Amino acid sequence: MSDAPANVGLDSVRLAQGGRANPFLLVPITLFFLLLGLAVLRSPSLMSSAGIGSAIIVATPLILATYALMASVISGRGTVDLSIGPLIGFINVTLIQLYGAGILTNPIAIFAYAIFIGALYQFLFSLIVIYIRVQPIIVSLSGYLALSGINLVILPRPGGVAPQFMADWGLGTSIFSPVFAILVIASIAWLLFTRTAFYTHLRLMGSDERAAYTSGVPIYVVRIGAHLISGAFAGLAAITFTGLISSGDPSQGTTYTLIAVTALVLGGASLAGGRGGVFGSFLGASNLYLITFVLATFNFGAVQSFVTNLAYGSILVISLLLTLIIPFIQRHINNFSPLLYFIGLGVVAMGVILHATNDRDPRTRTAPVDDTVVMQPIAPIALEELYVGPLEVAAPTAMEEELRQEAGPLVLVALLLIAIAVFVRIAVYQSNRRTIAPAVAVVVAALVLFGAYLMRAGGPFAPNNSEPTATEESR
Repeated sequence: MSDAPANVGLDSVRLAQGGRANPFLLVPITLFFLLLGLAVLRSPSLMSSAGIGSAIIVATPLILATYALMASVISGRGTVDLSIGPLIGFINVTLIQLYGAGILTNPIAIFAYAIFIGALYQFLFSLIVIYIRVQPIIVSLSGYLALSGINLVILPRPGGVAPQFMADWGLGTSIFSPVFAILVIASIAWLLFTRTAFYTHLRLMGSDERAAYTSGVPIYVVRIGAHLISGAFAGLAAITFTGLISSGDPSQGTTYTLIAVTALVLGGASLAGGRGGVFGSFLGASNLYLITFVLATFNFGAVQSFVTNLAYGSILVISLLLTLIIPFIQRHINNFSPLLYFIGLGVVAMGVILHATNDRDPRTRTAPVDDTVVMQPIAPIALEELYVGPLEVAAPTAMEEELRQEAGPLVLVALLLIAIAVFVRIAVYQSNRRTIAPAVAVVVAALVLFGAYLMRAGGPFAPNNSEPTATEESR
């Protein structure tokens, strides 16, 4: 008798997950590469070491705040913790005050304090929801208002100094930094958590709590555990936020509430519970950062912040509308692979990035500035240089032509890898059909042999060996 509800619950989890295909990642992946391409075209410096490093420093608190929201949202009951932003601010201001008083100076103690305070608050949150039976939205809204006021009492205005070991965290001059290490460790920890039975119970409870209860899942323990995980990630978000601003700010943390909820929805998570993932949450938070970055390249004057909020809301509404057509897409794409789709768009985005960062029109290059100013008459400009068509491309130099020839085999290898991945995906999906498996194997082998032949024997990507040899020069 108990197997039927369990099967129903597991089926509901698979439906909420979108199956192995997970088509809900279609929108965030597409939006990510569109915004990334636009951001690189507007500012190619984003792809430099300093640009990527500063992006990691700024986006990491938002990504970790989105992870914190995801843990409680998956548990169901519409548990959207609106107090996540003030909680980050509370940990930030108390940490700054305790460090200024000389109570917290050890880095291990600071990390332990931040994680403990976040977990303690979420533990009290879960107890109120479970045993006092107050709606989660009421508890979160009350916590938002209470923590916002408490933060102003603890630290009336921005100030204080971050711990000494965080002094260079907010510089963002290189990709590899302590903030990057925290982000990687937190993401790996979440991925390992998804392999546990506790995570399966959590998704089952968020999808259908009654089915989980009849299947023997300890729903109270699972809900408390989800809130504890949420509090731990909130503590890590507060640590990276403190390293970003290198001080205390009682009001800045509250802005993370709305943008973290927006990032969670953009990542394909369901606020009703049962669906969410670290990859989608990462993409959602990254999309919001890219929106801010792209808008910062334009000059809107005094209405810059209003335009940013308008962009947040517009893209969120458009993304939600696009999710309505996902069931129709799923009928025709039964085996959609987010990873394969990500790789395919990644190759296209890589081409855009290489074009934006390396291709330059020689006519736009400026000569080095000399200290000596010499007044010379202005020569007339030739008509062929004055009138330039909108799609005209300058003739490549010898160095650019050499780089293109060297990049040819790399492009070919990338295309072959995509083709092989597509056919292998089809072979695995259609493995029970004996008619298609041999054909796929033959095509894959032919592609591999053809690519090896082109890279070894010549073809369109062969280097140009038209230079005269020593014998010809002697003649």
